[in-house]
Amino acid sequence: MPQGLPGASGLRPSTTVTALFDQLRTAPRTVLSRLPRPGVTGDDDEVRRPLPVSGMLAAAWTLGVGLAVLTTLTLVGWIAAPSGSLGPGLPGVFRTAAQLWLAAHHAGFAIPGGRVGLLPLGLIVLPAFLLYRAALWMARDADLRLRLPARLPKGSSRDLATARRRAQLVLIAQAGISLAAPYALLAGMIALVARNEITQPHIGEALLSHLILAFLAGSLATARTIGPWSLMLRLLPERMRALMLGTATALVIMLGAGLVLVLGAIVVNFDQVRELSNSLAPGFVGGLLLLLVQGLYLLNGVVWGMSYIAGPGFAIGTGTLVAPTGVQLGNVPSLPVLGALPDAGPASPWVMGVLAVPFLAGAVAGLVVARVSASPSYEAAPLWGFICGLSTGVVAGLLAALSGGPLGDARLSTVGPSPWEVVLSVALEVGVAAGIAAGISNWWLVFRAARGHAPALARLGTAVTPVRKAGAAIAKAANKVGFAETQEPEPPPGHWMDVTETDTQPIPVIRNDWVDEHASAVAESLDQPGPRRDPVDPARPVRRDIVDETDDRGGHVIYVDPYAWDRD
Repeated sequence: MPQGLPGASGLRPSTTVTALFDQLRTAPRTVLSRLPRPGVTGDDDEVRRPLPVSGMLAAAWTLGVGLAVLTTLTLVGWIAAPSGSLGPGLPGVFRTAAQLWLAAHHAGFAIPGGRVGLLPLGLIVLPAFLLYRAALWMARDADLRLRLPARLPKGSSRDLATARRRAQLVLIAQAGISLAAPYALLAGMIALVARNEITQPHIGEALLSHLILAFLAGSLATARTIGPWSLMLRLLPERMRALMLGTATALVIMLGAGLVLVLGAIVVNFDQVRELSNSLAPGFVGGLLLLLVQGLYLLNGVVWGMSYIAGPGFAIGTGTLVAPTGVQLGNVPSLPVLGALPDAGPASPWVMGVLAVPFLAGAVAGLVVARVSASPSYEAAPLWGFICGLSTGVVAGLLAALSGGPLGDARLSTVGPSPWEVVLSVALEVGVAAGIAAGISNWWLVFRAARGHAPALARLGTAVTPVRKAGAAIAKAANKVGFAETQEPEPPPGHWMDVTETDTQPIPVIRNDWVDEHASAVAESLDQPGPRRDPVDPARPVRRDIVDETDDRGGHVIYVDPYAWDRD
């Protein structure tokens, strides 16, 4: 190193190179930090992006990561699959991955022979998870926590609480739309790119499915920024919250029973499932992909099991039925998991016992509805329990519609449960049981409230208040139209000594067996012989009704005899 350079002595070449690389690495950040930013003066924190901009970035990130994951899986399948099965070259691989991404949002395809609508429900987990994480980032990037209304102090009026809750719901809806709108537009572009000569995605279904899923994920993530899950439910009115919890309880019980039914059928008929898998001879990589596909269709099977428990069952093609009343099958697709289907013919009598599950789920849901939002009247509780059954039936029908669909034309045009049959069966079974359970539970709560039980009174407090307000409003309206008579309010009861000359309250009458209470009171007030005596005059007894008759604090102490009127 030259001797004339200052500071050159003592530096090694490796240290100089390391310092140079550190400067090159931090140079962009240093330059960007010195650039002027609009709306910022001084050393303020970084500017938060507007909510629509954050939503657009979150939508692009979700779409990019999801397509990257599916493209990787599709590329592995393209390598293991026969040549040309996924299209010519890498463009065909990317187009297949785009179609899988649309299928993950339950967007159907049109094929030359008909339509493909039987799509795996398990694949929806990937975009739902990515959207939720992106929505959390959007909420932090747009700083939605600071935009939320401030927390009200204790004792605030109900009107302020209602206004704050409405403002929170509006902000949650805005966040959901900010994520859903650009996400749906990007999905429309993906649907145009994924079109080929064989499969043509339905653009309308793609737009609608992406819009709904992104809106739900964005709204849920934004509501999560407010506080814990229990606080999120308080954003809803009490009655709606009770119906939602009751519906969720019934669905969880029925879907759990459906999962147990499906897994039990696979275990019982495992030999047939293994035989179908061996007949396909997929190889190692193909076997893993086949196992992955069957795992993605497991949620469809759980919904089919729920439909089986509810009574209507499901179909594997036109003219087929799998239900507790009997099984009628034909040729089924060569999917190994379908080997768990029961044999054709009448079902065993013990299978009919699964029909009790919807009634059990309805009874538990009715208890939840009554406990969350008790009703002050006996007639209203069964009605709300039945409404909970109706909402459960609607959601179950929606799941049945999503779990089934056509696989082309002709025989496989009908696969899965019938949505309207599931809605009708679940609504009646769950609704009747929930109505009875809610009525009994609500009667018990009202009975305990009448006996003065504190927790029951607390549950009924919010329910009785609206009824009292409604009764007061009805009475006020009746007074205006003349249907109710106006009565003068009765004076509050008082002491008989507060009467005036115009009042006619009765005066106490002295009885014939009157005893001189004054003499007896004086006798009782005198201290009996004992250790306590007057310190000035020990021979003088001390009266018990006077604390200290020597201390009058510089004045006169007047003792009122309450029985003086009795001796006049």
